[in-house]
Amino acid sequence: MPSIISLRAETFQREMRGDLKPFYKQKLVDWRNNANVVKLERPTRLDRARELGYKAKPGIIVVRSVVKKGGFFVPRPRAGRRPRNMGISLIKYNVNGQTLSERKAAERYPGLEVLGSYFVGEDGKHKWYEVILVDPHNPSILADSELNWIAHPSQRSRVFRGLTPSGRRSRGLKNKGRRDGFRKREAWKKKDYPSKK
Repeated sequence: MPSIISLRAETFQREMRGDLKPFYKQKLVDWRNNANVVKLERPTRLDRARELGYKAKPGIIVVRSVVKKGGFFVPRPRAGRRPRNMGISLIKYNVNGQTLSERKAAERYPGLEVLGSYFVGEDGKHKWYEVILVDPHNPSILADSELNWIAHPSQRSRVFRGLTPSGRRSRGLKNKGRRDGFRKREAWKKKDYPSKK
């Protein structure tokens, strides 16, 4: 059964393709004319932002960040041997576009830490994500028992170490707690080879 988060994401996608399609198309036109990282007054998808830990309080801001879609090119070899396959196109990053957007936002606001991000739109060349940033030195954040963990030294530059939800997904840790291959093997061994006591 799909999770609540996936159902809400599907609802958002349906809205973008359905009755609200003209509204979203105009939004994309406006976003294309803006800067790469833009600070917002409030989240576009409030439900998703709250799931990631957003609260309307001092010390938390939301920014919209844009990344290009697709891979990138490297310079073509001009001297020496000619490689059979040039290897100049279809080169991929090691991280996904969502993590790249979070890193752009973190570079724009170096004193803040990235809490998480979510998808808000795309066109043929770009994808937009909204990134939630937290000030780990703000008194209201330090006094919040649900958010003060981000002030711990182990969370410094967390977006560049793959500790955000998007970064963990890039590292293949999304279903870490549900991987039971070793547990199945342990159960099989216990069943077939009962311990002698």
